[in-house]
Order: sequence, then structure tokens, then C-alpha cells
Amino acid sequence: MTAYQQLQSRLRGERHVWLVTGVAGFIGSNLLEALLKLDQSVVGLDNFATGHQHNLDQVQGLVTPERWARFRFIKGDIRRLEDCRTACAGVDYVLHEAALGSVPRSLEDPITTNATNIDGFLNMLVAARDASVKRFVYAASSSTYGDHPGLPKVEDRIGKPLSPYAVTKLVNEQYADVFTRAYGFRTIGLRYFNIFGQRQDPNGAYAAVVPKWTAAMMAGEQVWINGDGETSRDFCYIANTVQANLLAATVTSDEATNQVYNVAVGDRTTLNDLFEAIRVLLAPRFKHLADFKPSYRDFRAGDVRHSLADVTKARTLLGYEPSHRIGEGLREAMDWYVANVGGK
Repeated sequence: MTAYQQLQSRLRGERHVWLVTGVAGFIGSNLLEALLKLDQSVVGLDNFATGHQHNLDQVQGLVTPERWARFRFIKGDIRRLEDCRTACAGVDYVLHEAALGSVPRSLEDPITTNATNIDGFLNMLVAARDASVKRFVYAASSSTYGDHPGLPKVEDRIGKPLSPYAVTKLVNEQYADVFTRAYGFRTIGLRYFNIFGQRQDPNGAYAAVVPKWTAAMMAGEQVWINGDGETSRDFCYIANTVQANLLAATVTSDEATNQVYNVAVGDRTTLNDLFEAIRVLLAPRFKHLADFKPSYRDFRAGDVRHSLADVTKARTLLGYEPSHRIGEGLREAMDWYVANVGGK
């Protein structure tokens, strides 16, 4: 059995209280689903700035009424300390996903990004510390590597941030480290690399590439690739992300805490290859995609050219072992998008 399989087996026999911030979002709702299916109790906090009620409704439809009854939702904002304190009361583990993502969004509105990702993060740290939670696991970001040219990305070698969003995520790591050193508070940061999967929103100006392209292809709309398409990313399926969060929250080794970890697969996929992989998966169900081609435009400001993670540290200290590579993840994701976004 893998470390994650052992953990799942153990959690089914234990009851803990988990707080998931940003619970109505893409990653948050997947964490909620996984925890409820493991018979855990979950408190969820969200202000619906980027999350959606329909994500919570879908999770409700995927679990039994008995399990859904173990979920308590709080509509609140991490920018308000009192909301964070209310959410943290009586909680064992915090999975902090609430944030304003997107490099372009941060370039257009750095003030709101800062208020949510730094002020809100500090509020959550203070509230969780004061509530004596056992572990604070937070969503860090691969954007922290900035202009460091080295590949694969290793946790202790970063460059200068290339966007306000990247600055906020770097500050999160520094605050978490200080809270451990100053207060003995146990934290773990997870540097996400291009997470994708079910319930990732395809709509809006800041939609991630996989859902945005998938929805556009199904609708027969133009798909834009920024640059020449040879920009590459380490795309990571949501199931891997859920695994990393649960392992990080429950790992018992002192060496494993007060750390940041890459959460990825260790594969590099170009945007051109990603486009073709999605097209091939959808083409049997959408005949107009047989000869479908992308359009190209200028590179996007603030983007790094290549990204590839080294996940050795997470494997060694957390027992993390990705269950899905990009092909497996895309197949599962496409089934969800066809059923929920594009129709048949």
C-alpha cells in the first residue's frame, strides 16, 4: 500500500474536524468531497468571490446525506479576522485554499490580490494559531520560482518574482516560516504546478488553460495560444493535489513540517502538445474537432517560459506518489467537462 492508501484507511476509522477555506472553489470543493467520503467532519469558508454554489451542490450529490450532514458552511471573508476566528474554532487541521489566483489578475489589480493573499493569509495564520490547530497546510505556488532558470524546480532554489501574485505567494511562505519559528506553529506549504480537473471553472477572463480550451473546443470557438506554443508546464491532476494536502496535514515527522513542497508530477508538456491531447480526447464526441487548429498571439506578461517540478522532497518526507499523469488526468477531466459543460 502507498502512504496515501494507508492514510485513507486510517482516516476512515478516525474522526477529525477539517477547515477548508475557499471550499466552493475548484481545489476546495475537491478536498471537501474527498474528506466527506473519508467520513471526516468539515467546516468550509468561502465568500464566493471565485467559488460557486454549484460546486458545493455537486459535492452534495456525490456523498450520502449522512456524510453531507458532517459539513458546515460559513459564508465569510478571510480579509476579516473575525470570520477566520469563527471558522477555526474547534478545528484540528486547516487546508487554506482561499486566494485570488491568476498572474494577469494580479497585474491588473495588485491591491485586491495583496489584500486577499497576504492580509487574508495573515488573518488565517493568527486565527489558526490562536485556535491551537494541529497543522496549517496552505496553497503555495510554482510562481514563487520566478526568474530562476533551473529545471527541474527544486524547493530551495528560487528566483525573483515576476508578478504581484508571485510576490504574495512568496510572502505567504515567509509568514508561515516565521510563525513556526516564533510561535512553534506547524505549517506546510504546497507549491502547486498547474492543477487541473473537475469543477475547474472554464469561464471568465482568468480561467486556467485546460478548462478554458476544453470549453472553447466543445463549442467550436477559437482557441488562443500565447506565444509559439512551446511554453511548457508541469500539469498536475486534482487527485494528486488532494493526496498531497491530506498527507501534509497528517504527517507525523517533525522533519516534514515547516517545509514547502512541490505538488506536481515531474512531466513537462508544451502548450502545443496540451492542445493536441485535449483535441484528440474530444474529437470522437465532437466531429468539428477533426481538423481543429489553434490560433497564436503574443506571449503573456509575467509568464515564465518553462516549468517542471522535482517532487523528490514530497516523495521522501510526505510519501507523496502521483496517482495520475497528465494523460490519465485529462481523460477523467474530459469526461467531467463533456457531462457538465459542453453537453454531448
